[in-house]
Amino acid sequence: MKNTLLEMHGLPAFSSITPAMIEPAIDQLIQGNRQTIEQLLNTQIDFTWNNLVEPLERIEDRLSRAWSPVSHMNAVVNNDELRAVYNASLPKLSEYATEIGQNRQLCDAYKKVNDQAGLKQAQQQLLHNALLDFRLSGVDLDHEKQQRFKEISQELSRLTTKFEENLLDATHAWSKLISDRSSLLGLPESALALAKQTAAQRDQVGWLLTLDFPSYLPVMTYADDRELRQEVYQAFATRASDQGPHAGQWDNSEEMEQLLKLRHEQARLLGYSNYAERSLARKMAASTDQVMTFLTDLAERSRKQAEQELKALRLFAETEFGIKDLQAWDIGYYSEKLRQQRHNISQEELKPYFPETRVVPGMFAVVERLFGIHINEVSGVDSWHPDVRFFEIHDKEQHLRGQFYLDLYARPKKRGGAWMDECASRFFTDTVDQLPVAYLTCNFSPPVDGKPALFTHDEVQTLFHEFGHGLHHLLTKVDYPAVSGINGVAWDAVELPSQFMENWCWEKEALALISGHVDSGEPIPDELYQRMYAARNFQSAMQMVRQLEFSLFDFRIHREYDPEKGGRIYDILEQVRQQVSVIRAPTWNRFAHGFSHIFAGGYAAGYYSYKWAEVLSADAFSLFEERGIFNPDTGQAFLQEVLEQGGSRDAMELFVAFRGREPEIEPLLRHCGITGI
Repeated sequence: MKNTLLEMHGLPAFSSITPAMIEPAIDQLIQGNRQTIEQLLNTQIDFTWNNLVEPLERIEDRLSRAWSPVSHMNAVVNNDELRAVYNASLPKLSEYATEIGQNRQLCDAYKKVNDQAGLKQAQQQLLHNALLDFRLSGVDLDHEKQQRFKEISQELSRLTTKFEENLLDATHAWSKLISDRSSLLGLPESALALAKQTAAQRDQVGWLLTLDFPSYLPVMTYADDRELRQEVYQAFATRASDQGPHAGQWDNSEEMEQLLKLRHEQARLLGYSNYAERSLARKMAASTDQVMTFLTDLAERSRKQAEQELKALRLFAETEFGIKDLQAWDIGYYSEKLRQQRHNISQEELKPYFPETRVVPGMFAVVERLFGIHINEVSGVDSWHPDVRFFEIHDKEQHLRGQFYLDLYARPKKRGGAWMDECASRFFTDTVDQLPVAYLTCNFSPPVDGKPALFTHDEVQTLFHEFGHGLHHLLTKVDYPAVSGINGVAWDAVELPSQFMENWCWEKEALALISGHVDSGEPIPDELYQRMYAARNFQSAMQMVRQLEFSLFDFRIHREYDPEKGGRIYDILEQVRQQVSVIRAPTWNRFAHGFSHIFAGGYAAGYYSYKWAEVLSADAFSLFEERGIFNPDTGQAFLQEVLEQGGSRDAMELFVAFRGREPEIEPLLRHCGITGI
């Protein structure tokens, strides 16, 4: 059988990848890379871009392309056998990456290339990033400290994977079969149909509730049974912890403590005071004080309004429903009731207007008008699941610019959430001609009873968000993988294109493209649109302080880590909640145990990036508000100055090139309806 990981020149042959082939293939690629690096360093006298950097980019890209489908399948079709070989390869990849980063001879060779004249902007940026990466990998440390750095890197890789596995297992371990439909009063027909379909798929009779978001959210929003809401909330809020229905079974407590401890130790080895300081080395923010000031300022501007919003909710729940002790599992339910009373609208009322059959092609139509690109579906492409679709992007000159997989629905053994990841990066040289390929992954409700999948408006925004990341990766014109697409982009700027794209989900001219009733095809009636738009900033300050709670918590546990005191995870979380939160979680809530963004993703000491980039995206969109949301010149400017540039230039420089000035915070506050009262 052809080893698709070693001989992959085109798209991955997912159906041909077996667990047995993975580890030997990765071993062979790593060993081949080591030999190539040694040969390059020992046979060259004068190092140049062409005889050093480009060959290294080529072998790193080959390894990345081989590992990408393995890592992706581990996230979307997880099973014990795949998990085992994935975990067996992780330490080898970590050891190799640290080994390269600590290779002084290689670092010195890069410095020599960096000193040469005539380099292109993208080449200069790549070399700048590479030299920073050498330093952040411990190239300047003595041998003993380098060894410790390598040990920590391998253990961090293991711990983040274990955290994600615990969360996945805990999420899918819980379910509740309901045999009496009267227990589900309040749930919309779409949620009931999904619950019934889920039960049938598992050979059960009745309605099966799970902790997958398409099941969890309707219960918390619509279920009249307060005890049911509490039960589901408690199961969700205690996943992978020492509390709840599976207390201690997949407990992430030790993983969290060790992650914080080892990140701090590694940062100290590099000369940083803490991991938060280390994390800013590749971000726009200049200092940890600047980040704290930014977050605190937003909290001060938002909290009073958030308190008023919660006060109004409490009064409503007591006056209309006699609820005097509003609990965490009541917030979503009574908020939805209040939204309906004030604005006469609900997410459920909008769902029939957002069938997948209108949303997906409509989203493509939006970006076609914005950026002059065309997207078409390609059938017969091998993938990891029958629900996956495949698309190509052509520009207005009919050049193929990129390709992407679209995997929209929640299912067992699939990691929760939504994300974009790289299958392949753009890479163009005299000998390489490689287009970017992306994975776009969501966890929406699947089609039920043979009808198209129906999305909430929130899910439509999520889809646009991930597609924004995809466009950033796919439309780049930078030829070197290390700085093409999202690679090399400051982490607190990488959310700019994604959050930017969400704005079109609210504009009437764009909604005409992405919506249409599932049965009649009729557009959203103007009267419904007005109600929807009026409700846009319903409880926006409460949502703002919730995100600031997450951001401050993340930054503080990394900034204030003390080896003698440990992580103090829930002590610091409580302090943050006292400072910014208006909704108080139960003492048994274990939110942090499921906070995979910072404990298993790339957002450690960087969750603030969502708010930081939201300032950029709101201000960028304000230019479209001034000139027209489909103004072709403005669309082309964003395409050319942001999306096509990838990580080849400084993020602030790119923003100023598009906007004509540095970002201002007022558009964000205006979009959120936060008046600073």
